[in-house]
Amino acid sequence: MDLQKQDLHPRAEPAPAPAELRASDADRDRIADILRDALAEGRLTAEEHAERVEGVLAAKTVGELEVFIRDLPAAHQRRAAPSFAAAPNRPTAGAIPADPDDNVVAVFSSAVRKGRWRAGRRIHAYAIFGSVEIDLSEALFEYQQVVIKTVSVFGNVEIRVPENVSLRGTGGGVLGNFEVDTLDSAEPDAPVVYVDGWAVLGNVEARPKRGRLVADILDRVQRKVDKNLRKHLDR
Repeated sequence: MDLQKQDLHPRAEPAPAPAELRASDADRDRIADILRDALAEGRLTAEEHAERVEGVLAAKTVGELEVFIRDLPAAHQRRAAPSFAAAPNRPTAGAIPADPDDNVVAVFSSAVRKGRWRAGRRIHAYAIFGSVEIDLSEALFEYQQVVIKTVSVFGNVEIRVPENVSLRGTGGGVLGNFEVDTLDSAEPDAPVVYVDGWAVLGNVEARPKRGRLVADILDRVQRKVDKNLRKHLDR
């Protein structure tokens, strides 16, 4: 009777090897970035780059993608090194002046800084029975380190930053709320925004604005790639 029993627990199939996994758009973007850098460094000709990019777009698995970069040193270096270094928790000593470049004050009123404006190294924001909004999502960053000193007394200070900057906060609340979402940018040249201060029976809030990027950071990176590419083509 036992010989006629069927196996009710079929064996699980082994998990596929990493190289056999389906490639995502992020995987393709990573490989395309390595190929673009290799072209700018002169490791690939324009024809080789175009041929490999075409193969990357047609690849279905991770293993098929790795074929296009296995002879490039950058591929192995990027795996071993961290993608970014965390920004320091405090500004560099002497980098930030004691006097503010801009004061944003709201006393029984509201004050707003938003749009295309130049952010200084130090900004003071005071909300006394009022509301202050500081939106850096479209601002021009002339300095890599920006400090925003906040004081909220029965008021509200709201700060928004682009997604590709680093954000740090040091402060607290006295019967109030002081909340800063820590953010690290993958770009080593990205600005770092430090939010300091106190909320006394009030609110201070700083967080990234989704979908907003500092365009001039991307422009600098692209200009660097274009410069290297032109240097290679002019040889």
